[in-house]
Amino acid sequence: MTQPVFRGIRAVLFDLDGTLIDSAPDLGAAVDGMRVRRGMTSLPLAHYRPHTGSGARGMLRAAFDITPEHEDYLALKDEFFSEYEGCLTQRTRAFDEVTDLLSLLVSGGLRWGVVTNKSQRFTTPITQAMGFFNTASAVISGDTTAHAKPHPEPLLEAARRLSLPAGQCIYVGDDERDIRAGRAAGMPTVAALYGYLGAETDVSTWGADAEVSSPLQVLKLLELP
Repeated sequence: MTQPVFRGIRAVLFDLDGTLIDSAPDLGAAVDGMRVRRGMTSLPLAHYRPHTGSGARGMLRAAFDITPEHEDYLALKDEFFSEYEGCLTQRTRAFDEVTDLLSLLVSGGLRWGVVTNKSQRFTTPITQAMGFFNTASAVISGDTTAHAKPHPEPLLEAARRLSLPAGQCIYVGDDERDIRAGRAAGMPTVAALYGYLGAETDVSTWGADAEVSSPLQVLKLLELP
């Protein structure tokens, strides 16, 4: 893909899990603990990692081969949320280069924010525990608005909180719904290839305006002083 340079951009918005932070170890530990308590074999993190971007749906499918249509799904989801809430900052870390990227954006006069489908129940403890979120100008959780991605409303709410037109923000995410949401909101979109993409994912079908294989590559897409 020929990488564009986005002009007139004043803010960069990011998805959270798989884009800014690697939460797979805590998510995997939570659901794997559920398996072990049921007498099932523990599975390695590598088994869970490709499913992390799909949230509870992906993790429960990876652990129990169960889908939302199953009669036990809601109970398992509630259990998973409780387990995850108890460990969500134990192993979660920023991806390499993320803190450098955010520092350079701020020093370059750009603001940044987060738009995630993760509910505020989990987003707030994580962002409070990780100091680099102190420079974020907006954090939009999955239940901040009446809609979640791929609906554009969470991204539009972020732009409103930044007092910017949507077209002056770019959105970076590692899931197709991120790109769909960004396009629907009228924002240039960037696919993060370093996150939780499974081996069978064809990012070229998403319609992203650009792709990055590491966080710092985002800077090459921007006009900075």
